[in-house]
Amino acid sequence: MNHSLLQTINSPADTRRLSRSELKQLAIELRDFLLQSVSQTGGHLSSNLGTVELTVALHSVFNTPYDRLVWDVGHQTYPHKILTGRRDRMPTLRQLGGISGFPRRDESAYDTFGTAHSSTSISAALGMAIAAKMKGEARKTVAIIGDGAMTAGMAFEALNNAGMPHACGQADMLVILNDNDMSISPPVGALNRYLARLMSGKFYTAAREGAKTVLKNAPPLFELARRFEEHAKGMVVPGTIFEEFGFNYVGPIDGHDLDSLIPTLENLRDKPGPQFLHVVTKKGYGYKLAEADPVKYHSASGKFDPIIGFSKASTPPKISFTQVFGQWLCDMAEKDKRLVGITPAMREGSGMVDFEKRFPSRYHDVGIAEQHAVTFAAGLACEGLKPVVAIYSTFLQRAYDQLIHDVAIQNLPVVFALDRAGLVGGDGATHAGAYDIAYLRCIPNMSVLTPSDENECRQLLYTAFMQNHPVAVRYPRGSGVGAEIVAEMTEIPFGKGEIRREAARAAGQGGKRVAILAFGTMLYPALQAAERLDATVANMRFVKPLDVALVTELARSHDAIVTVEEGCTMGGAGSAVVEALSEAGITVPVLMLGLPDEFVEHGDPAKLMAMCGLDAAGIEQSVLKRFGARPALVRPAANR
Repeated sequence: MNHSLLQTINSPADTRRLSRSELKQLAIELRDFLLQSVSQTGGHLSSNLGTVELTVALHSVFNTPYDRLVWDVGHQTYPHKILTGRRDRMPTLRQLGGISGFPRRDESAYDTFGTAHSSTSISAALGMAIAAKMKGEARKTVAIIGDGAMTAGMAFEALNNAGMPHACGQADMLVILNDNDMSISPPVGALNRYLARLMSGKFYTAAREGAKTVLKNAPPLFELARRFEEHAKGMVVPGTIFEEFGFNYVGPIDGHDLDSLIPTLENLRDKPGPQFLHVVTKKGYGYKLAEADPVKYHSASGKFDPIIGFSKASTPPKISFTQVFGQWLCDMAEKDKRLVGITPAMREGSGMVDFEKRFPSRYHDVGIAEQHAVTFAAGLACEGLKPVVAIYSTFLQRAYDQLIHDVAIQNLPVVFALDRAGLVGGDGATHAGAYDIAYLRCIPNMSVLTPSDENECRQLLYTAFMQNHPVAVRYPRGSGVGAEIVAEMTEIPFGKGEIRREAARAAGQGGKRVAILAFGTMLYPALQAAERLDATVANMRFVKPLDVALVTELARSHDAIVTVEEGCTMGGAGSAVVEALSEAGITVPVLMLGLPDEFVEHGDPAKLMAMCGLDAAGIEQSVLKRFGARPALVRPAANR
């Protein structure tokens, strides 16, 4: 398609010069450009196709970036990025050194707030709106939040606060609920468009407020009128709950109809106080394959042909850790009727689709409500059930208090299956599971398990389930080395690691004898590096309880210890080793390798691991740099 109109848009100011018919053409070109672009880079697709018209309308009505737009989650902001001067950088999307798949304040003035985790937009927008009032600025603030994000308690906390009078008066802000789960047909049409315009217009507002002023002098009549308005409005819109929060509710309207969106936004832009607009969109809109299967096209990991969509791989990919978990969950549920599976709105991402189908009465999707998920699991455990909470490492951070107070203090047998532990590639720092080892191992009663491959993941999940206290099993995104998975589930001795490679050289035979203590999938690059270094390698498997006996044995029989983990080094597994050695009174040089004390950017996972020195070459180089490249330390060149 010819993108001639889109090519003229270098900032939102350019959209504000276009006629309504030109804006419609811009939306068509923008959707096509978006599809072609994401098909070459990968990234979130369905959600972005669904927000094209809404993005065009917002930037054409509001004076951005002076007026603030805050996008909840932010994975639907590709159209926003394209219209705000980043069109030519879209080929770098989610790549190392390229633009982010989420809003970032350091990337553009139009990205007013960095988002990626759900349900933060209303809180941030409220803060911005109150700040504008305090500074005497006439800027407008808009929060765009999806229906899924509205399931989180934080969104309702913000709504409750926004509707209250503040020291400087009520906030002038607009909350847009982007509802892409509800059917468009019943509430959307000519009558609904007319009602939305009427209810957002000045005449309706003036008439309503004037009537309230008059009727307040006659309380019974005022209460009767209030109830009549509430029930009458409830017949045409589901907005009563938002009115109770103190918002003026308008909608629902068709989020793909610029003739409805633009005049409604213009009306709401000029209204004081908290406003709420309910728009209905369709995920994947305009691309039939994505419309038919929005979950499949939610995120593309790589290139695809827009004409045929995702093609089946010629060779089946290696099974992922997520799939290992999903199969184990079903197998464990067959064996133990006490098992209950819980997910905070990540059924597909956590591998629970089959579990839901096979065990619907034991499956609970609690929505984007991580705090509730953890305490809900605690309640189940109190009554003798065995809950398994499938959650991304980065999202468990949102329920830290519940983890400590409701699970750990009561020492309840809840299993936390932590997916996406470590680096996650294109999603970047906001989704990386960099901190779970550090924030979990400091909690009393909590155990932390780190499987090295697919089969060990299955067996450690089983081991965790057999315990009678809280246990977290962390595993990375994607696949491992392709280890053969044993169907029979065997409990691994709790808190015990294993030696996977013995150094050929004994201590005192020249050079330093090094032992590498590997946690999780770092075992395999550690083994590769050890072949070149002639080092001993231990598969630690457990961060907590740490195999102290193995650690002290290796410390006494080796000249140096190296710890390797795909997590932050401060407070991580390496720190646990150092603490154990200190407690034992053993003095030995220790090199701790892990993620650096910085937020690791988005990019190709293999490149990121190499940048962090966590591939085989990086481990080898770090050991040589720390302990010296003496000939006795490494094998002869012929074996290298």
